[in-house]
Amino acid sequence: MIRLSELSLPLDHPESALREAIVSRLKLVDETLLDFFVFKRSYDARKKNTEITFVYIIHLNTSNNDAVLARFEDDVHVKAAPDIDYHPVAKAPEGLTERPIVVGFGPCGLFAALTLAQMGFKPIVLERGRNVRQRTKDTWALWRNHKLDTESNVQYGEGGAGLFSDGKLYSQVKDPKFYGRKVMHEFVRAGAPSEILFVSKPHIGTFRLTGVVAKMREEIIALGGDIRFEAKVTDLLLEDQKVTGVALSDGSELHSQHVVLALGHSARDTFRMLHKNEVFIEPKPFAIGFRIEHPQSLIDRARLGKYAGHPELGAADYKLIHHAKNGRAVYSFCMCPGGTVVAATSEEGRVVTNGMSQYSRNERNANSGIVVGINPEQDYPDGILAGVELQERLEEVAYKLGGSDYKAPAQLVGDFIKGQASTKLGEVEPSYKPGIQLCDLADALPDFIIEAVREALPAFGKKIRGFDRDDAILTGIETRTSSPIRITRDNTTYQSLNTQGLYPAGEGAGYAGGILSAGIDGIKVAEAVALDMLNQQGG
Repeated sequence: MIRLSELSLPLDHPESALREAIVSRLKLVDETLLDFFVFKRSYDARKKNTEITFVYIIHLNTSNNDAVLARFEDDVHVKAAPDIDYHPVAKAPEGLTERPIVVGFGPCGLFAALTLAQMGFKPIVLERGRNVRQRTKDTWALWRNHKLDTESNVQYGEGGAGLFSDGKLYSQVKDPKFYGRKVMHEFVRAGAPSEILFVSKPHIGTFRLTGVVAKMREEIIALGGDIRFEAKVTDLLLEDQKVTGVALSDGSELHSQHVVLALGHSARDTFRMLHKNEVFIEPKPFAIGFRIEHPQSLIDRARLGKYAGHPELGAADYKLIHHAKNGRAVYSFCMCPGGTVVAATSEEGRVVTNGMSQYSRNERNANSGIVVGINPEQDYPDGILAGVELQERLEEVAYKLGGSDYKAPAQLVGDFIKGQASTKLGEVEPSYKPGIQLCDLADALPDFIIEAVREALPAFGKKIRGFDRDDAILTGIETRTSSPIRITRDNTTYQSLNTQGLYPAGEGAGYAGGILSAGIDGIKVAEAVALDMLNQQGG
């Protein structure tokens, strides 16, 4: 196939214009263009008040691809298309008795299990939480009734933390083998909208994602996999620092020499268990801060100009960064257009926020994290799990500031910048459930974070007019941006540096950040497991 890039068309172009543009750009006779599909579509909004254009990457076939490529050999925008199809690396041999274990059924565990099942290895998945249907009920119990289930919530259960989020499917990870394409393809096969295969910032949204995940679970089972909910792993079975299986909270044991640890970033009890078993772990940087909310219409006008509200563009997003005078980086994180701020704690007596959007992205407010990067050398040097302990302490402070009933502490941006407690809301209505408690957020986080965010907000207001408006809402706190540890693994075998047969993967292990990168990592680790199992079988 041929890849044609940087093909621009007006925002409101008819469907037929795309074929016409391809034919014109490549100087083809129409009937020689045999077929084509859109690999990627983005938009150029640099001239937002005059004209926004769609920019395409097209994969196509002509009656003589070689001749076309030869004719455009000096054109960087006309090249041979790369192979984007997924090619399994292994096939399970007949009579294989060992079954790999996958711990965790978030995006990473989901794709590790699916890939293993598709290759015939019949994985056993152990998920401490519940299936998507029951998990949704349990999560709404916290949001509506202040009732937390510590094993079934925004962090734990089928679909992982990514289920109750924007369902964003884009990442900046390098992906030379196009594993991300397989992730998208599997989502579409399971019922996600086909547009996620080509739009520049694809998303599914929580309600759609629940059905997609459930259908993928059914495929794993149909292929011989076994998925067990409310199956909490409490210990590793080890011999000479080699994995032989896992122990569960009900007292049972499962045996396997291949255990994938697809933990989320909130599996703190599991982190402590691994540390006790001397699995190699090291602290890593992460970020903490607040959620900020504005009217989505404000963001649309700032980013899209006269095209704000255009149905082909949807709700606008943003990405911001500021380098504060105290040396700290302040940046927007997990921006959710037309979404809500949600309660994301998994532990009693603690408050954590996150952002969520549905596929429509039509809620009143835009929200994102405004977070500050922190690192172990400077901010939590007192041990491997010191970052975890810092998160826990800050979440407990937020719980008390919110009134000790899972409400979140909040403050108007104007009051935050001035350093005074908020006493009443303005026009921006906070979306956080189960509710907020107005206060002074300076008491919620360390002084260097408060100082950096106070400096950053007016700077962001110069980039997006109104970003620092007085009645925008800050809701606290955002602590689980990424894992505070890395369960370090070998770059070739994907196994723990010192524990043979243990495959750390995904966000909790420090190797992903978001649904897409976690899914990609799950595929990579599944391939490593399959190849090692074949090697042990002598095949």
